[in-house]
Amino acid sequence: MATSTGHQPPPFFRRGLPLSAKLTIYVALSLALLVGDLQMSYLTTLRQGVAILTYPLQIAAATPAEFARNVSNYFNGLISLQRENERLRADRLQAAKQLLRSTQLEQENTELRGLLDMRERVKVTSIAAEVLFTARDPFSRKVILDKGGNQGVEPGLAVVDAAGVLGQVTRVFPLHAEVTLLSDKEQAIPVLIERSGLRAVMFGTGSGLTELRYLAANADVRVGDRILTSGLDGVFVPGLPVATVIRASRDAAESFGRILCLPIGGVERSGDVLVLGRAGALPKRPQEEALDPRRTAAGRISQRHESEHGQSAPAAAQSAAQAAPAVSHSAPVAAPRPAASAPVAASSAARVVRPASSSSAAPHSASESAPKGGN
Repeated sequence: MATSTGHQPPPFFRRGLPLSAKLTIYVALSLALLVGDLQMSYLTTLRQGVAILTYPLQIAAATPAEFARNVSNYFNGLISLQRENERLRADRLQAAKQLLRSTQLEQENTELRGLLDMRERVKVTSIAAEVLFTARDPFSRKVILDKGGNQGVEPGLAVVDAAGVLGQVTRVFPLHAEVTLLSDKEQAIPVLIERSGLRAVMFGTGSGLTELRYLAANADVRVGDRILTSGLDGVFVPGLPVATVIRASRDAAESFGRILCLPIGGVERSGDVLVLGRAGALPKRPQEEALDPRRTAAGRISQRHESEHGQSAPAAAQSAAQAAPAVSHSAPVAAPRPAASAPVAASSAARVVRPASSSSAAPHSASESAPKGGN
């Protein structure tokens, strides 16, 4: 043997093939396998089997990375959803604001169109105004307008909205005006019932309703009748809608019926209104003439009272004093009258005899009666 004889193996077998030879062999083998697999596909089954065997290992190796990626995607999606939610909420609030504004503008546009139609119907000068606030008095129904005397508003003018009459201007200031609504207790307006033409006066009740007063219990008024302005006062244009009858109660024991009405106009809710001018100039107030007090009934009564109590007493006393001698001398001739007729005679003498002729008549009667007494 080599070991027993002391001989060494050759270097080729002791060190093996060189690295370059190994590389060449491996490359050639790989190329042969690739060409053989490409031509005959004999490694497909082996490849599938290896893939099945190594799939759990692949899943186990990819799980940490997949978990980290899923966690990152979750938090990123949560942040994105929160931002999108905030954006959508802001967009919704903006859309709601625009919707409300659009609704308000549409309602205001409808009211303004109604006011324009009302202005065309009444054919009188009018002033557009806006209700600023309600009066501070809780026991009255009054509102304040943003137009006043500087804009041509005058006391007594009618105030309407697109639906009907609201009230009347009661006080005017330079920059604003006070309007008393139809529902105020101190407000009254002449009206007529559209169906029957019956005239009446409408008063406020103080609770948002109105009432037709001083109508007979058997008046032709029904629930649902529409009430219009009659125009008899010269302030409200005739034919304006005022209210609708909602209750008509009749009691045989009462002289008048109780008729409640609901205003057609927005008495408690209007914002834009029209202040209507008068249809024509009001007639001038008649001048007070200086009348003779004797021509009036009071003057005649006072004059008669003075003539009977103030002037009859001196006249009766004077006539009695002047007629005393004549009566004394003519006593045997003429019989005395009863005492009860003396005041009547005195009063009749006072009405017939004038003071100017009494002094001259007394001596004449005395001279004529003297000879009769002597004889």
